[in-house]
Amino acid sequence: MEMGGKGTNAMSIISKIYCSSSQVVLAVRRRPRVINGGGFVVTDCSQKVLFKVDGCGVLGTRGELMVRDGDGVALLLIRRKGGMVQALSFHRQWKGYSFDYEGLQKLVFSLKEPKSCLAKNNITIKTSSEHNRGNKNWDFEINGYFPNRDCSIVDSKGYVVAQVGVKKEIDELMGSKDLYHVLVKPGIDQAFVIGVIAVLDYIYEESTSC
Repeated sequence: MEMGGKGTNAMSIISKIYCSSSQVVLAVRRRPRVINGGGFVVTDCSQKVLFKVDGCGVLGTRGELMVRDGDGVALLLIRRKGGMVQALSFHRQWKGYSFDYEGLQKLVFSLKEPKSCLAKNNITIKTSSEHNRGNKNWDFEINGYFPNRDCSIVDSKGYVVAQVGVKKEIDELMGSKDLYHVLVKPGIDQAFVIGVIAVLDYIYEESTSC
């Protein structure tokens, strides 16, 4: 596995305005369910709010997530669909829809949920544009284990495009995973990355679930 950069070209999945020419570090802070209905807020290094994620505690619907920009404008609607049977195994899928200028929904990615929440791999993602996936039937996969805040999004060529982690001093101070960071490689759609993290958060029954 290689860190992103030379193996990954700029790619817009939600919008090119969320693709930076340089590496970006985003801070994710979970909101308390009892006060704000859960979900999380994403800021940059200057504490500017870039994204907000609402789960069923806010939306009132199980299996539904909304990614908004810093001003609260809806960017991405994500819904969990019924399971599909493959080789006698049962998989749930998540579908992510962006909005065009008329407010119409467009499917931009689908994510296959693991058969068990204890699984540390086997989460794959397909995008509507199929970014040179080669002989793979997916565009990205999740490596590592999200509840430990130690996982990455890897493209079909093996390049890491985004990395989830917790700074050691924060982990020791807070003793929880309510605040963590996401390192996004140059050219990668940050809104898409946050959408994937929103789904992982729900799958592992964290701030967006209810």
